Amino acid sequence: MKKFFSRFQPYIIAFAITLAGVVAFFGKETSITNFIEVMSLKTIDLRFEFRGPIKPGNHVTIAAIDEKSLNAEGKWPWPRDKMAALIEKVSDAGAKVIAFDVGFLDEDDKKVLTLLSMIKKNIRTDHGGQTYINDLIMSSDNDERFARAVKNSKTAVVLGYYFDLDEDIPSENTKEHDTDEDLISSSQYQDFSYSSEKAEKDSGFLIAKHPQPNIKTISESAEKSGFFNMKPDQDGIVRSMPAVIIYNDLLYAPLSLMAVSAFLEAPLSIHVGETRNTAITIKEHTIPIDRDGSIMINYRGIPKTFPHVSITDILNGNADISLIKDRVIIVGATATALSDIRSTPFSTVSPGCEIHANIIDSILSNDQLYHPPLYSMWSVFAIVLAGAILGLVLPLVGAVPGILIYSCLGIGYWGLCQILFSRTGLVLNMIYPLTVLSFVYIAVTADRYLSESKKKKFISDAFSTYLAPSVVKQLIKSPEKLGLGGEDREITAFFSDVQGFTSISEKLSAKELVELLNEFLTEMTDIILTHEGTVDKFEGDAIIAFFGAPNTLENHARTTCKACVAMHDRLKILNERWKQENRPQLHMRIGLSSGIAVVGNMGSVNRMDYTMMGDVVNTAARLEGVNKVYGSYSMISEATKNMAGPEIETREIDTIFLVGKNEPVTIYQIIGLKGHVDENFLKTVSFYEKGLSHYKINDFKTALSHFEQALTISADDGPSKTLADRCRSYIKNPPPPGWNGVFKITSK
Repeated sequence: MKKFFSRFQPYIIAFAITLAGVVAFFGKETSITNFIEVMSLKTIDLRFEFRGPIKPGNHVTIAAIDEKSLNAEGKWPWPRDKMAALIEKVSDAGAKVIAFDVGFLDEDDKKVLTLLSMIKKNIRTDHGGQTYINDLIMSSDNDERFARAVKNSKTAVVLGYYFDLDEDIPSENTKEHDTDEDLISSSQYQDFSYSSEKAEKDSGFLIAKHPQPNIKTISESAEKSGFFNMKPDQDGIVRSMPAVIIYNDLLYAPLSLMAVSAFLEAPLSIHVGETRNTAITIKEHTIPIDRDGSIMINYRGIPKTFPHVSITDILNGNADISLIKDRVIIVGATATALSDIRSTPFSTVSPGCEIHANIIDSILSNDQLYHPPLYSMWSVFAIVLAGAILGLVLPLVGAVPGILIYSCLGIGYWGLCQILFSRTGLVLNMIYPLTVLSFVYIAVTADRYLSESKKKKFISDAFSTYLAPSVVKQLIKSPEKLGLGGEDREITAFFSDVQGFTSISEKLSAKELVELLNEFLTEMTDIILTHEGTVDKFEGDAIIAFFGAPNTLENHARTTCKACVAMHDRLKILNERWKQENRPQLHMRIGLSSGIAVVGNMGSVNRMDYTMMGDVVNTAARLEGVNKVYGSYSMISEATKNMAGPEIETREIDTIFLVGKNEPVTIYQIIGLKGHVDENFLKTVSFYEKGLSHYKINDFKTALSHFEQALTISADDGPSKTLADRCRSYIKNPPPPGWNGVFKITSK
């Protein structure tokens, strides 16, 4: 089970994160999901920013209660006769709809009206005087004047009001509620239906506590009205507008939709389906509604993207008629002092009336924002697809391809969302798939990093004591070279032993022996590691090593031979020092053989050795022992000699049968590096080679003379002594007929 988990751990991590993403998408509200939701909203703002502003249609103009109008007409609120005059002016200019983003919730100032009523009551006048006073009373009742202007307007007028949505607001008496319901009846969806009881129960629409309508006189004068409630998102930015608010089980429409209804001279129709699949239709226009019953606002740009006309210019006949004719005129406050300022994706100081303008224009231009059908299913599909693709691919590739794939997937999905948003208005869930994508990348990469760190530590701990640092670095970069089990590798096997070590050890105390041996092994091992060899093991005074694995050497045979020369040179220096210290002299015999061997971690899962096996290993071990026969200290096989090339000076020693071998082996001695061998010894080698050539053809007397000449130059040359003795023996007792010059070694 542990092995299974270890093998599939990256995939399990990716699956777990993907599943967590799906659960979070459908899960309960928490601080984490709230944060993700805010980030999701921010991605919509970014989409607006990358899309940039777009030119609105010729549908909407703002009749602005701006600073210019306040300076000219006085402090807000103005007497309603000004609003009546505004309706008349705008109507005469040919506007199709006038929508008021201001409420007339209280009666206008009645001081003049009260005074005239007192005059009429207390002062007797003739019939003409009474008529005059009555006319004054009628003209001084600004609410009536405004109501008449609304009722008699050639242009459709849509009044605005708002709902109290706060649950903490105390309820008023039922009689007042009934009256308020009558006053907002002109904003009801007259044509609405639910696909089922479940659809009605789970609609997700806002439910109002009670309305705050315009005063009765004004409310009853208009054929249409709509609420202007806005519900900013968690970060205070208005990205959507409630399309429906429920009050006493009836459905009410916002000011913007009622203005569109008046513009198109068509009723609003709404059908509420299950899974919050809701559609609003006005004539040929279908308005997509979000799952919480709101309209996503396709903002055109910064404030004043729509034309603004100061109300004072309209009242004084100074307005551009072309900006009014055949348009929806939204009357609203733009002056900062009036506090109807909202935050949008384009600006933190946008007049509220412009939000209605954006909704109206996008509906009439047929470029609204919308989520795909079955939005939740699409989001889950995107989350799963993002997690699955990256989770399956990432464990199979390296770090650089991994980050490239992650970047391509992330940027690609972001680009897809941006293109669909900019060109079609489709709003895909961006944050959840990208979050899952990022968490899968981070988690799988971290898991890989930890796994690789663990592997690197294992390799470093396991091999640093018997591999060169450069080799350990190579293994850390390519740990696949070190699986449990072996691989066929061409190597040069190295075996060494100290001549007469048993007799040396008998003359030393245990402490002295350990100190001497440790110093010797340390010096020799350092040379092996310097030449990027691998120390297999130590067996007492013996060193077993190999070159060419797990790292790759350009010429492992030549490198091994150079290491041997360096080891003998170093041992000469050590012996000189030990001699001065009255310590024993050490002489090391080395056997080398090159060829194919099985190299790898051998043993059990819990305990293993990185070692070598094969015939080439056995040959190297035998050659180390053959040094005893010939009085030499570096014996190599013919394969090693051929691989090492001319940089290594060698001499052919003999052709022999090794113990346990049925095929003869030609053996060679390393005599030094090219250009660094003593001239006298080269003469010794020359005589030896001549003697060997005669020895092979049974001309033992001539061979003996050459070997003796070699000894006159180098009296302690072991191979010359050995072959000279053998020639003397063969002269007395010739080998049997058919002898081919191959000598059989009888001991290891």
